[in-house]
Amino acid sequence: MKIKSIENKKFKKGIYILPNFFTLMNLFFGFCSVIFSVEGNFTTAAVAILLAGVFDLLDGKIARATHTTSRFGAEFDSLADLVSFGMAPGVMMYLWVLQPLGRLGWLAAFLFTACGALRLARFNTNLDQPGDTNFTGLPIPAAAGMIAVTLLFILELQLSPENWRFPVLFLTYVLSFLMVSNIKYYSFKKVDLFKSMNFNVLVAMMLVLILIASKPAITLYVITLGYIASGPVRCFLWYFQRNHQNQDLISADKFKD
Repeated sequence: MKIKSIENKKFKKGIYILPNFFTLMNLFFGFCSVIFSVEGNFTTAAVAILLAGVFDLLDGKIARATHTTSRFGAEFDSLADLVSFGMAPGVMMYLWVLQPLGRLGWLAAFLFTACGALRLARFNTNLDQPGDTNFTGLPIPAAAGMIAVTLLFILELQLSPENWRFPVLFLTYVLSFLMVSNIKYYSFKKVDLFKSMNFNVLVAMMLVLILIASKPAITLYVITLGYIASGPVRCFLWYFQRNHQNQDLISADKFKD
């Protein structure tokens, strides 16, 4: 019995390597993205950012599923995210399309990285607080993913990057603002990859994978753009509903008088 308990303790200590390994892979692909951008291989740089996002998604899921969450893992994840989703997309966009804009271009790239760092810092200060199903502000992996799929989308349609300098510049500023805003975004915290799921959900996931496999750049662009827009749309609907309720209360008060 003692031997089994010792083995279980070793297993519990060793299993912490797994989520941190996924975080390390996140950092690895973020670093690779920077290297590819410097070398002018922007398509591979964008794909590396998306791969970093996959490992970023899995490390948290695996840590919660195996009960191996730790403060060290959370801090390591944030540092990796700053490289993969803050610096890497900023460098990629600057070298690809923003560099001819001079100071305006590199300031936009820096603003994106700085807002990403602020977004991560704000998230870390709320780690120990009971959260809900929403993020406050656009998550930095989603912002980086939007930049990556935008690049892939433009290249897929064989559009001239020179004609997209100012739209990309505007997108960079918008994403920077959304990251530090108070707009709510769905966090998918309740989505558990290691529990049984409805058959229809599995079919829907299969259809999404087929769409991604057939037209990856276009499909990922539409999905990511939909998520980016969901925050402002939800905020507008909430504001509209609240005003409507206030007007109903005012009308009810007038009717009583």
